[in-house]
Amino acid sequence: MMQIALIGIGAGAAAALLFASIASGSLLSIVLFYLAPLPIMIAVLGWTHWAGAIAALGAALALALAFGGVFCLAFLVGAALPAWWLSYLAMMARPAMAGGPQPNVEWYPPGRLVLWAAALAAMVVTIAILNFGVDLDSYRTGLSVALDRMVQIQNDNNSVQQKGARNSLLDFLVIAIPLAAAVLTTITHVLNLWLAGRIVKFSGLLRRPWPDLSTMVFPQLASGALALALAVSFVGGIVSVVAGATGAALVMAYTILGFVVLHTITRGINARPFLLGGVYAAVVVFGWPVLALGLLGLAETAFGLRARFARKRGPPAPT
Repeated sequence: MMQIALIGIGAGAAAALLFASIASGSLLSIVLFYLAPLPIMIAVLGWTHWAGAIAALGAALALALAFGGVFCLAFLVGAALPAWWLSYLAMMARPAMAGGPQPNVEWYPPGRLVLWAAALAAMVVTIAILNFGVDLDSYRTGLSVALDRMVQIQNDNNSVQQKGARNSLLDFLVIAIPLAAAVLTTITHVLNLWLAGRIVKFSGLLRRPWPDLSTMVFPQLASGALALALAVSFVGGIVSVVAGATGAALVMAYTILGFVVLHTITRGINARPFLLGGVYAAVVVFGWPVLALGLLGLAETAFGLRARFARKRGPPAPT
């Protein structure tokens, strides 16, 4: 128990330092800020969820003493609790009979972990939105004040044209910021969990086998949730902003599934490295190919593309 407590305290100190680095305002601090959940995940995956809980609470206490309650609450909601819950789920297992008298262990599937990452991202963004206001007007006003503080705009000296351009920009940002935040948070959750798993596996402390990501699947219910979120996003008001953020997080989850499908169905193709490299480059440079990969993930859920390609390709040739 002493070792778990010491690991938790050390991981909490690392998480607090990473999260607090954003106060420096440097470009490197942004990267460190998004890595703040990593020590908590490592503590849970390598030791126990108790070590992760000690890390999360210890880091929150340190940040509260150093920066105040608001900073501490932002850490708990935005980083600590999602990190702890995702890594806790990753280590869940149950006995399962599979083709023999000896029970095998069935670990929590990676597809559901990705969906949880999206759901937690939607939750974090929703809380941030409601922190600005519980209706569209108050949210817009709160966001305007926050943006003014960031760029230090002097509204009193603005011309009518400048104010009109600013209002148009604000209307765009009211929708765009939650969408971008939901996508970025989903990516951050998944990448941190993957990186924590690789680190713990390399150290020999990972108790579960590394999952076969090529078999990752989503339940059909996830498609219905995405359709509902997209439909509600057209209702209007603050509900549409929250629904849009939720839909963006789920689209990112299906994009990850689309990447998995692309990696799987291109096996055996000579030009596979160039094809995958081109897709990744297009996503980074243009952005919009993410939607195509999201559609590929949806098509996999609906039609089982990987199984169809496997049947068409046939069994591997004997060597």
